[in-house]
Amino acid sequence: MRSFDFAPLYRSSVGFDQIANMMDRVLTNDGATPSYPPYNIEKLDNDAYRISIAVAGFSDSDLSVEVREKALIVSARKADEDEAKTYLHRGIATRAFERRFHLADHVQVIGAAHANGMLHIELERQVPEALKPRQITISSDVKAIDKDVVDAKSVN
Repeated sequence: MRSFDFAPLYRSSVGFDQIANMMDRVLTNDGATPSYPPYNIEKLDNDAYRISIAVAGFSDSDLSVEVREKALIVSARKADEDEAKTYLHRGIATRAFERRFHLADHVQVIGAAHANGMLHIELERQVPEALKPRQITISSDVKAIDKDVVDAKSVN
């Protein structure tokens, strides 16, 4: 496995350490990525996304969806089953799992729904008004210029 030195990035930039940390996570977890449960990530619109996770055999009470520190954490733990059951073949996996998705800035979880063995989690990018592009009017009179500057304190 190759390792990359992000020291030049840290030396010449401010605030990009999250990108370097994300690259480190991706490169170190390359071979050990769990495949259970399978999932899809869909882009529904420019700022709308859906994560669909196959959770056959789990009920709503077995599932947990949590947002913590810019991460979406989906986990499941099946309650202990009745010991009286005898299986001839057990092919439906109901083992516990935890799946993490790192969320970009301004991405919010809108809701989650569980139907037909699928857990659907809706996400949306909600950019604050202060960070959206805006049009500046051009005036020919220097004295008529209105103050059209965003206050730095209101953005931060």
